[in-house]
Amino acid sequence: MELIKKNIHMNKIQCRSTLQLTLDDDFNVPDTKPDIIRVITEQGQVKIEDRKMVNGKLMLRGSLSFHILYLSDDTERPVNSLTGAIPFDEIINMEGNCSEENVTLKWEIEDLSAGIINSRKISVRSIVRFNAAVETLYDAEAAVAAEGGGGAECLHKQIHVTGLAVDKKDSYRLKEEITLPSNKGNMSELLYSEVELKNADVRLFADKFTLKGEASVFFLYQSEDEENPMEYYETEIPFSVSIDCGGCDEDMIEDIDVGIAGRNLEIKPDADGEERIVDAEIVFDMNIKIYREEEFEILADIYSPVQEIVPARETMEYENLLIKNNTKARITDRIRLGSGNPRVLQICHGSGTVKIDETQITSEGIMADGVIEVELLYISADDLRPLQAMKSAVPFSQLIEVRGITPESIFEIRPGLEQIGVMMLDAEEIEIKAGLRLNTIVFDPVSEPVITDLTVNEPDMEKLQSMPGLIGYVVREGDTLWDIARRYYTTMDTIREINGLESDQLHPGDRILMIKQVESVFG
Repeated sequence: MELIKKNIHMNKIQCRSTLQLTLDDDFNVPDTKPDIIRVITEQGQVKIEDRKMVNGKLMLRGSLSFHILYLSDDTERPVNSLTGAIPFDEIINMEGNCSEENVTLKWEIEDLSAGIINSRKISVRSIVRFNAAVETLYDAEAAVAAEGGGGAECLHKQIHVTGLAVDKKDSYRLKEEITLPSNKGNMSELLYSEVELKNADVRLFADKFTLKGEASVFFLYQSEDEENPMEYYETEIPFSVSIDCGGCDEDMIEDIDVGIAGRNLEIKPDADGEERIVDAEIVFDMNIKIYREEEFEILADIYSPVQEIVPARETMEYENLLIKNNTKARITDRIRLGSGNPRVLQICHGSGTVKIDETQITSEGIMADGVIEVELLYISADDLRPLQAMKSAVPFSQLIEVRGITPESIFEIRPGLEQIGVMMLDAEEIEIKAGLRLNTIVFDPVSEPVITDLTVNEPDMEKLQSMPGLIGYVVREGDTLWDIARRYYTTMDTIREINGLESDQLHPGDRILMIKQVESVFG
């Protein structure tokens, strides 16, 4: 007797690990910059220059680039900026059997602060959290049928398998020229900028996918206009691009994480030679995972009324996709200026970062609690402090509906903001309206026993001959037609025929007759 086997592609998280890295360094103010009186705000970006897996260790080399906006003692141009970078070379300990390929690395700046040591020196401190994971596709052999006679009875079952069809990284470079409107003054220096991805939408097609969205660009600059030495501008750059992705199609399930990996804004002259154009280059990184859901029929059990068949079993362990959910919510709150902040004359820009502090699995899904860390840049009523920043945290609690989730389920939540709006209620109170997005993917761990081999022996004739040829049986709780037929060396067809059963459904207390099948073979 020969087993017919099939390769089944399965998906599994090989290993995960987290590293919290503290970066701290001191920097001198360049000679070309005026003295620092007060730090207005700071921003940072992690750049990974090299990474490789060696013996279960993920080696990282990169830097934290920072940009600081500050108040100076220059009365004509009180707002200035400086940049720098803190290099790092770190190791994330993974598991020893972790693959060297398909490492997904994500980072989050949990804290970034700049302190003044003296008017010509600052201290920059940051806490960065790195999350590394290796998700792999592997093959397992499972029996799907048996050939070669022997009167074998086969029981089949359907299994559902989620396979990782595409796992790769790609990037998209967006280039655009931003021209200032006529009511804005010419630029002399860019002081501060923010670039955000909004309303990203992904659609799968055969061997490609489309990415649509808007890049929201804000920048603050030194103006050549003496009456308005500092100005700002905000705009949105829509884009739509098709990305080649061999092996995917529209029936698959995408999990494509798009983020801004880098951006560069440079001032350039227009046709009249005036500095009124910003040349924007934005690089989007795409971590692409696309899953295929398949149904397979495998051999769950086998026996013979006339032979001893002993199946050998192994356990396949993999993750099946339970749900991919994009939950959206509207968050509204009011924040007041702190006692040390000057009153607001005009809001320049509002931005926010979503941080999830705690998750809890409930009967309805995942309860996510966290905050939206809001930062506002505004023109103040204090002539000595014309530009100010205010930071606040807006709490939220949001249920992500996931039917069938269990404490053993594996999930990842990618939070973000669809949009954020700020409105002055008065000089000290501001209303925040934010569109929250919680992109969630949930997997269930599965352990599936499969038949991998058979041992066929001659029947135990003494045992068979000792059994009665005609057997009456009262069905008990948990009995199935298959179990009864196997236990008494007969077949399901024989039981159905003798008892006039129209289905395989049995109920406790049912009475059935059975004829030992082996006697019809060996007489």
